[in-house]
Amino acid sequence: MARAGGAYALALRLDREVDIALGGVAGRLQPDWYVYAGSAYGPGGLRSRLARHFRRDKPLHWHVDRLTGTAAALGAIAIEGGAECDIVAALVRSGQFDFPLAGFGSSDCRQCPSHLLRLRLDG
Repeated sequence: MARAGGAYALALRLDREVDIALGGVAGRLQPDWYVYAGSAYGPGGLRSRLARHFRRDKPLHWHVDRLTGTAAALGAIAIEGGAECDIVAALVRSGQFDFPLAGFGSSDCRQCPSHLLRLRLDG
């Protein structure tokens, strides 16, 4: 992975409610499993971005920072050269995900309602 750029899917399990109020995005996320799709094409690439997400002691910059610091479980899959919107589209096509909070992590995206998805375990 080195310093390659690409996209990633960050899986998070929240064990408690989390209130979000940042940059026009507001709501409450319930305890559940979530996937956040992001990209890292800047300095340091995927390795640097994912290392940051896994740190608990970091300045809160992105929407997802409000979740990574409190998640009970955290995992990631990186796709060199990938696109976050492609990850979102693939997960939605599976029929197992929905959008719990409009605009979360997708303020610069014109095609996705959100880059945060909730895993629906109810079938």
